[in-house]
Amino acid sequence: MKLSIDNETKLIEEILQAYGVEKREATIVAEVITDGDLKGFSTHGLGRFPQYIKSIEAGTIKTDGDYEIEKESPSTALINGNHKFGHYVTVKAMDLAIKKASETGVGVVGIHNSNHYGIAGFYADLASIQDMIGIVISNTEPAIAPFGGNKALLGTNPITISIPSDDINNYICLDMATSITARGKLLEAKRKGEELPEGMALDKDGKPTTDPEAGLEGSILPFGGFKGYGLAFMFEILAGPLVAAAFGEGVKGTATPGVECTKGDLLIVIDPEFFAGSMQFKFYVDQFVREIREQNGVVPGDREVQNIATNYENGIEIDKVLYEQLTDIAKAKDLDITEYFEE
Repeated sequence: MKLSIDNETKLIEEILQAYGVEKREATIVAEVITDGDLKGFSTHGLGRFPQYIKSIEAGTIKTDGDYEIEKESPSTALINGNHKFGHYVTVKAMDLAIKKASETGVGVVGIHNSNHYGIAGFYADLASIQDMIGIVISNTEPAIAPFGGNKALLGTNPITISIPSDDINNYICLDMATSITARGKLLEAKRKGEELPEGMALDKDGKPTTDPEAGLEGSILPFGGFKGYGLAFMFEILAGPLVAAAFGEGVKGTATPGVECTKGDLLIVIDPEFFAGSMQFKFYVDQFVREIREQNGVVPGDREVQNIATNYENGIEIDKVLYEQLTDIAKAKDLDITEYFEE
């Protein structure tokens, strides 16, 4: 089955509103999920949508109430998401960080009591669109074992950095987990009945495995050995204790919809105008990118650009299991979504 980009957005909005999500919130969630699929992050796109519906049904994602700003200074803020959709809370938090950066040069906003937010790059891009640097750091449910150990205690703890450019051909964004792969890749492989590549995960006894279920019960390896582990460790602290969120074994709910989410996020926005100057900064960035391309080098974000072009033209492939999950979700609210799909 296949789904066009426009139809994916409409499908998500219709279902979410049927489940009691306000239109303004449903629109943001749909936009972020679709952006994930467009860029090729299928594990953080529509493939995660059934998890969000389960969270609504379990009451771990709230459809009423709103987020609140608990602490604030000219350059910083701490937000309590009050268990609203992570996509919605993080967009609002990034908007606030951008505003603060435009006034003081730097905006730093922490979030706790939010939820899984899909693709981190979407939020960092909100800053680069405004000619600012966007950085997003998060922690997740334990997935990585401490270096030398075999019990998962750290999350996949992603980082995203998006850089503005004056060249319309440049999209400069690093969006990566500190694990060798995202947990969503294991969840997707489990759903599709596929094996994992070797060297990706360990079972609960610390032995290498290609079974995604065993990997989910065990741990995912960090990228780059000790270096990846070191970054995951530091991000655990920045997205946990710093923002009044959980850490280590206390982080729950990012992959378990029936459990209240306790992870945290740290958003950092830097306005180059307060440093080298926005025009000069972008000029040098584009010069650097040209030097890389002259050597046939790859720029972080190139793959996403290719995926966007392909997926806009061809639509998003939906596997049979996901299609059945979506139709079951829709039927529960007396919705017929078959018209959105094509063979």
